[in-house]
Amino acid sequence: MSRTLSAPVTVSFDYTRSVGPVLGRFLTGLRDGTFVGARTSDGRVVVPPPEFDPVTHAATTDFVNLAPTGTVTSWTWVSEPVAGQPFDRPFAFALVTLDGADAPLLHAVDVDSPEAIHSGLRVRARWAAERTGSITDVIFEPAPDDAPAAAPTSGDADAEPVTGIVTPTSLDYTYAASPEESAFYRGLAEGRIIGQRCPACQKVYVPPRPACPTDGVPTSEEVELSDTGTVTTFCIVNVPFLGQKITPPYVSAYVLLDGADIAVQHLILDIPVEEIRMGLRVKAVWKPREEWGTTIENISHFAPTGEPDAEYATYQHHL
Repeated sequence: MSRTLSAPVTVSFDYTRSVGPVLGRFLTGLRDGTFVGARTSDGRVVVPPPEFDPVTHAATTDFVNLAPTGTVTSWTWVSEPVAGQPFDRPFAFALVTLDGADAPLLHAVDVDSPEAIHSGLRVRARWAAERTGSITDVIFEPAPDDAPAAAPTSGDADAEPVTGIVTPTSLDYTYAASPEESAFYRGLAEGRIIGQRCPACQKVYVPPRPACPTDGVPTSEEVELSDTGTVTTFCIVNVPFLGQKITPPYVSAYVLLDGADIAVQHLILDIPVEEIRMGLRVKAVWKPREEWGTTIENISHFAPTGEPDAEYATYQHHL
């Protein structure tokens, strides 16, 4: 059997959220070069401030500006940083109790070796030259031995508060295709669409599946399918989003290929979106051969064939 295929995959997007008045106050403080905490009903000062008191559950109202200096209470060494972490070189994550606070803040400390950090180490904030109201506006570094505890500072009372943040989110993983899927992708690299037939119910699945979801038996027979099919259901995409390759409006549809029993999802182009309909007969438009790889993107899109629409009875059980 041929070697199964695998490929690295990255799923990423920018997560946008509103922060509310309490966390917004903390982030506004970071933008203005100060730490903002809150005093809870038991007298403890916590940073970042909680939206609700952990004891009484009342809304937080008593805010406190804290010093930019503090003490490491515990730490861990990051020898191999990953994408998105504060540094691209080894550093420490630590719990830092700011002067005037009773609970620690988790953050990064810029030290060059694990020998340079320990519980009890005095640290100070190092503010970014340009700040936006993000936790990345500040980093900690060891404070000189003779540095006194710093006094709290106040932010700009007239500045606009931070009301929202955008956080890039990314997940890297390796996708390993099954032997059946590998045959499908190798077929695409040859300009063929390969499915698998269930020996019990005779249904043809594309992309192929190792086992029939209806009967639970292995799909043993390889079937080469036509690149012509019928639109079963579709969605008109009107909303733009980050990374979008086609300007809306456009249509993403399920296409039931001739000879298949399950529809594949793809783009429908070369036709006004208002003319796309269930039953529309379409054919794959392949990219130039020199652009082919082991990917469904070898098919640029599907376009109308000009044939009469398929009768509803021919696809009603495949919606």
